[in-house]
Amino acid sequence: MAPSHDDVISRLTLEQKAALTAGADFWGTAAFPDAGVRRIVTADGPHGLRVVSDIGIGGAAPATCFPPAVGLGSSWNPELQHAVGAAIGREALALGVDVVLGPGINIKRSPLGGRNFEYVSEDPLVSGAFGAALVQGVQSVGAGTSVKHFAVNNQETDRMHVSAQVDERTLREIYLAGFERVVKEARPTTVMAAYNRVNGEYAAQHPWLLTTVLREEWGFDGVVVSDWGAVTDRVASLRAGLDLKMPLPGGGDEVVRAVREGRLDEAVLDRAVGRLLELAERTDASQHGPAAPDPGEHHGLAASAARESAVLLKNENAALPLPERGSSRIAVIGEFARTPRYQGAGSSQVVPTRLDTPLDALTDILGDRVGFAPGFTLDGDQEEDERLLAQAHALAAGADHVVLFLGLPDTAESEGFDRTAIELPANQRALIEAVARATRRVVVVLSNGGVVETASWEGRVRAILEGWLLGQAGGTAIAELLLGRANPSGKLTETIPVKLADTPAHLNFPGAEGEVVYGERVYVGYRYYDTLGVPVSYPFGHGLSYTRFAYSDLVVEGRGDGASVSFTIANTGDVAGAEVAQVYRSDAHSGVDRPAHELVGFRKVFLEPGASERVTIELGSRAFAYWSTARRGWVVDAGEFTLEVGASSRDIRLTGAVHVDASGPARLLTRFSSIGEWLADPVGAQLLQGALAQLPGTESFGLDPSTNEGRMFLAIPLGHMLGFLPGAPEGAADQLVAAYEQAVRAR
Repeated sequence: MAPSHDDVISRLTLEQKAALTAGADFWGTAAFPDAGVRRIVTADGPHGLRVVSDIGIGGAAPATCFPPAVGLGSSWNPELQHAVGAAIGREALALGVDVVLGPGINIKRSPLGGRNFEYVSEDPLVSGAFGAALVQGVQSVGAGTSVKHFAVNNQETDRMHVSAQVDERTLREIYLAGFERVVKEARPTTVMAAYNRVNGEYAAQHPWLLTTVLREEWGFDGVVVSDWGAVTDRVASLRAGLDLKMPLPGGGDEVVRAVREGRLDEAVLDRAVGRLLELAERTDASQHGPAAPDPGEHHGLAASAARESAVLLKNENAALPLPERGSSRIAVIGEFARTPRYQGAGSSQVVPTRLDTPLDALTDILGDRVGFAPGFTLDGDQEEDERLLAQAHALAAGADHVVLFLGLPDTAESEGFDRTAIELPANQRALIEAVARATRRVVVVLSNGGVVETASWEGRVRAILEGWLLGQAGGTAIAELLLGRANPSGKLTETIPVKLADTPAHLNFPGAEGEVVYGERVYVGYRYYDTLGVPVSYPFGHGLSYTRFAYSDLVVEGRGDGASVSFTIANTGDVAGAEVAQVYRSDAHSGVDRPAHELVGFRKVFLEPGASERVTIELGSRAFAYWSTARRGWVVDAGEFTLEVGASSRDIRLTGAVHVDASGPARLLTRFSSIGEWLADPVGAQLLQGALAQLPGTESFGLDPSTNEGRMFLAIPLGHMLGFLPGAPEGAADQLVAAYEQAVRAR
């Protein structure tokens, strides 16, 4: 029988316990076999494994490179995401890895975020659903995960020091909500604390984040690990709730001294060690055997994931799919066709087991009907670009169809720095102009980890397939989508703006002098664009198909403080396809300002031609709630809410209304609550009116809200109002508040 954690801890010296709460080297923890403590091995792996021996980016063992989160998230398919997670987990165990460092689910606050390719969405519901599915997949085979980066890690500029200044409502509704869902639904083995500061305090030593919210409120029972190099004060981080500082030893002596000097309770250290022992039990790669997964099977899964992740933005006059049969000539132009951009740059780079290119895949199918020209250089060599431009124009002029492979080179976006613009490189924009002069039959395939501007050139092309970064099998997937062997079903998880200046964080990104203000509050992404009616190139949730879908028969039923939404989706076209139906909630009556609408549910439905399916989405109270800073909790204000069902945030097909009951902590009145708020509360009104009746001179008070005088008086805080009355006794406001609190408790 294995010894208990308490028994193991009792065998360890203070120095050994301190050593266990930091990395022994770059990727693993210390081991003390005599005491029954094994080493825990970690590896980068949001979209595939990167197993290396040190800090270097290169030299990793081959592993399946699945689509990064920017692509896989666009599938809106939790079942697919779970399958990818399980495959990553199997490869982790085969490579001796206990904990996979991912997924990343931070919000895409700005399209300039240099690491946006590693994140999912501008919306926390989509990010949380993706994160939960991937975590459940990885952990279903016995490996561990590390959900990152907790929290408010939304830029690379000054990422190791910048303080994100953000109000609590925005934190709760936007930047913490995805993490909350993953913790509660998927029980991840670890959560990774971010580099940055949150309202002045480093995330890796933030008691409110790591203990109050993560553990006490959400019930997280795993290990909190730091991002690599995020700990600035080892003792403060342990006290705040961090269990494992990575990488490398460091600060252990300070921990030992702090315990011996009484500055750190040894029980805090023991608690962290106990959590690490639990992690070692939950994730033990050595118990799963050395058998390697089938690379071919996983490559096939990567291809399936890539097919569902691409988003068809535009398809004018059914320009796609291209004809697979016949004699038409197809010009493939663009360096990315033969040198694909399939993943982001930085710590998540995977060495793929194989790599499909779009050019090879199209040539394999179409043979000598395909002609190729690189069109542009990746390094911006102007002289060479001029030569390639002329070559591409000539090829396009003699073709029946042109497919331009455009996007962002590795040097344009990466972990470690943010972008400064969202336009395509100048040599690629020049290529679009040159090819458009030769022919109108132009299709663009994009390869990019962050959003690129399309408004300035999309009128010159007939179709746009947003390929994001699609992993090692993306080349085959793109060819199948272009030729109609597969039907696009991806949807945007982030809005494509007309121009950078339109974006909600534009004036507050990336900040300066060590601080960035989240001045847009909850109005992130489509919440901002749709509330203000700002024109966009392509809205959140948008994605076309080679078939058509009809929505009908909406039924909305109240469920107390929740609701049930049912509707029918039919495939009215000629080919099989999949539609992502989205449910949005609109609220015009609550006591706080709210976006025009917010995503509260979605479902991906696969349908054969002529088939239909009844979809039901259950909504709990959180779908209708906002975070009340005054009431310290999630609050639903009773009333009528509008529920919208559609194909994007701006393509609403069905609308219904539902009454939802109030829920959440009671509103508590204080001396700072207005007279109007006191009178709106039944208990407060009775007490206030009774108090005023005992004071001379109050008979003439005009509290009629239809008059200017009444509106003025009703807006005055209780304490101020009583201070205006000569007959009010000293401390009258505090006495009234105490009586109110006693009456509320008695109820």
